[in-house]
Amino acid sequence: MTAPPSSDRSECPAAVSPIREMSLWPPPRSTRHSNRRSRLVLVVGAAAAVVLAAVGGALWALWPEPEPEPEQPAVSEGIPEEYAGSWSGEMAQHDENGEPVTEWIVRLKLDEGTDRGSADLLPLDCRGTVVLTEQTETSLVFDYAETYDPEDHCIDESVLTLSQQVPGTLEAEWVGTSREGTVMTSTGTLK
Repeated sequence: MTAPPSSDRSECPAAVSPIREMSLWPPPRSTRHSNRRSRLVLVVGAAAAVVLAAVGGALWALWPEPEPEPEQPAVSEGIPEEYAGSWSGEMAQHDENGEPVTEWIVRLKLDEGTDRGSADLLPLDCRGTVVLTEQTETSLVFDYAETYDPEDHCIDESVLTLSQQVPGTLEAEWVGTSREGTVMTSTGTLK
């Protein structure tokens, strides 16, 4: 009797697999070309930096110079000594057609080194503050803002210009617009 065929494949030489071990992971990559890639990135980066620097330099060269700021009148030093103190005088007011309106007296107090002062308009019974807004070699310009007017007949805001042509006196020009829209100008000499 012959023996039955065996179910063991290891005995059969034709059934042997050429794959001995199987891996689920790919084999490692070669590092042979990675140095070329690094050099390429470095060269491209350096070229880009050179191009950006050249473009930036060209744009900077073409960029216009900023225009200088217009000179503002100097107000930083405040009211000079020759304008400081208490002044008073008669003002003659006229309208924009030159027609006389009224005469009044002003008492003006200016504090040296500051940009402020006070004004009393008599007999109009008005009071206000003056704030230095412009100072030139020949004049001071103030904004006047009313702080007291019980009869509501004074001009609320106006501009006062003072100049000293003769030492010890101030030439004053007070310009404002009435509630009706009429420009009123008052001039006088203060001592």
